[in-house]
Amino acid sequence: MASLLFHTATSFHRTSQLAHRVPRAYAGVMAQPDCPLCGGTGWKTVDRVAEDEKLKRVSWEKPVAGTNTTRRVWAVPCDCTGTDRAARTLARTRIPRRYEHCDFDNFDTDFNEADGEGAAWNRSLGNAKLVVEGFARNYPVGTETGLLLMGPCGVGKTHLGVAALRQIVLRGHTGIFYDYRELLKEIQGSYNPESRSTELGVLDPVLTADVLLLDDLGASKPSLWALETVGHILNTRYNEKRITLLTTNFLDGPEGEIAPALMDREHRKAATANRDDTLSDRLGTRVRSRLYEMCRTIELFAEDYRRVIRRAGRVRS
Repeated sequence: MASLLFHTATSFHRTSQLAHRVPRAYAGVMAQPDCPLCGGTGWKTVDRVAEDEKLKRVSWEKPVAGTNTTRRVWAVPCDCTGTDRAARTLARTRIPRRYEHCDFDNFDTDFNEADGEGAAWNRSLGNAKLVVEGFARNYPVGTETGLLLMGPCGVGKTHLGVAALRQIVLRGHTGIFYDYRELLKEIQGSYNPESRSTELGVLDPVLTADVLLLDDLGASKPSLWALETVGHILNTRYNEKRITLLTTNFLDGPEGEIAPALMDREHRKAATANRDDTLSDRLGTRVRSRLYEMCRTIELFAEDYRRVIRRAGRVRS
């Protein structure tokens, strides 16, 4: 796998050398957008401050209505930016409960035997983790394109995608998770006259989120409507320069074109049996071509982790 160089921002001057620091208009942590106290800014106004709030407050003189006098008021971090903000932030991403625990620290890259084919699998997983973790750490600097994680079932594609999405949204960016089939069903369901949702209501967060993680791309049988829908989503995000993360079990070619040295006997047999069932077959040539521009392709090959841990009696921490 070719190495990827990530650009990092360099600060040539300290803020203190350029100007006095001024309080930001918004709190440095996630606030509830519909909070009645702060209106989503993360700051609430109080008449006095507690001892532990004196180092993180803003004050000004506010005119008293009906008089020519003023009184000092204070702005302090709102209660809605409390310790549960991370949970609220992650809840808005729609990450399924099954994957809530996924992060880079608990992604196992050495569960295969450390010799021969197993060593190659471990290197594949380690390289993929290195690239995805670097992408998430540097976002949005140097991340003009997203990631397309390709490989057989059970190698950790969704785990890595969720780990990246979690890290990015917890830094204040917007992100959303959707299973490919679930997204198509929700859009179709919006066409029902009795449905309370609309196509625009379903698509708006998918199209406008800073980062979209679309899981299991191409899992459902292709139809003209499905191809047009996914093409619209990907083209819109591409044109708006929004980052898309995708996972898929479908590869770009038959066995001879997909690093057979990294595939175990079962995966090789499956690839041979489905030589024509490529990602292009599932999405169409036009959409697959667009993905080459939108995403860096990362191939993962290893034994099915679920099968390995069941056989060994282990569980992922």
